[in-house]
Amino acid sequence: MNYSGSVRKEGTKWYYVIELGKDAQGKRKQKKKRGFKTKKEAQTALTKTLHELNSGTYIEPSSQTLGEYLLEWLEYKKTNVAESTYATYYYNLKKHILPELQDIPLANLKPLHVQQFYSKLLNETKLNHNTVRKIHTMLVNALDRAVKFDMVLKNAAKLVDPPKETKSEMDVWDIDEVRSFLEIAKRSPFYMVYLIAINTGMRQGEILGLSWDHVNLEDNIIYVKQTLSNDGKTLKSTTKTAAGMRTIAIPKEFSAELKRHKLEQKKHKLRLGPLYTDLNLVNATELGTPINPSNLRRNYNSLIKKAGLKRIRFHDLRHTHATLLLKQGVHPKIVAERLGHADTRMTLDRYSHLLPNMQKETAQKFGELLYGHQNLQLGDQNEIKEPLQQYVTNW
Repeated sequence: MNYSGSVRKEGTKWYYVIELGKDAQGKRKQKKKRGFKTKKEAQTALTKTLHELNSGTYIEPSSQTLGEYLLEWLEYKKTNVAESTYATYYYNLKKHILPELQDIPLANLKPLHVQQFYSKLLNETKLNHNTVRKIHTMLVNALDRAVKFDMVLKNAAKLVDPPKETKSEMDVWDIDEVRSFLEIAKRSPFYMVYLIAINTGMRQGEILGLSWDHVNLEDNIIYVKQTLSNDGKTLKSTTKTAAGMRTIAIPKEFSAELKRHKLEQKKHKLRLGPLYTDLNLVNATELGTPINPSNLRRNYNSLIKKAGLKRIRFHDLRHTHATLLLKQGVHPKIVAERLGHADTRMTLDRYSHLLPNMQKETAQKFGELLYGHQNLQLGDQNEIKEPLQQYVTNW
């Protein structure tokens, strides 16, 4: 069916009418849009709408506001993303997006609205670029669903360039600082947590959710298959990503530490008897329950202060593990596998700036490989200088 329409005037304003045929009861159906200042504006809008109707690309504008739609989308996401991801979505929506954009009709959202919103976040709210990029990703995801369900024709957020990604500051410890920290941490009830972090690069939730079922002390292997939620209340058999389900080889010396820890834990269970809640966790409270991340954080910060070390986040122990491996010449692919990165490029991008001497060391090693003992020692430089001087004098 080819639709037709006309432009009409009502008072000082113009509007268009499109004939949509008749409904099941034979009643005439029309589509009207009012409020145009000039006949030309009304005619342009009519032509555009007729083209969309006749080509099958027309979408009836949603009556929802952006805020109403995003709250519905968030509810849908609640059962489709990890708890930590949902918490980030919830915070960004309530704190940043709704206060600025909630009253805009979903159908009227334009790229300019989104661009001005990002500019305000960066220049007035002073959010960093990476946080705004996360908000951008969230908006793109939400509006993609609106496009999919024919609520809007285009994704306005996709038409806006997000801020450039900036490398966040990453502090790590060298091996001497690691040893100093572990020496102080030996007297802490969370000593094994710190040892695992340093030896494996596992995430905090992965360490606190680690079960003895996933530790092979004979073959010196840890299987990462379970994680503890951020609030310390829920053990889940899934990790952050598919790559997060991984196998990590550990030093035999560390296996020996784990064996001693397991033996002490068994003795403690026997002493407490039925008072101990046995969840088979490698790291647990005195009563066997999961360790509260807040308690771990307080203990960790206290130990750093006692050791007199520069303060780094618990998550930076993961970065420390990766950096120490790379400095030892371990292949980035192996490091990526240990960390649970889906792509080796992520590992290289994240850690390459911490290793300014790797190029120099690589060149030196290649020189030794290619030239072997032919490399001239510092004392042999005169052997070159003397004939060179003779050549210059004769010339």
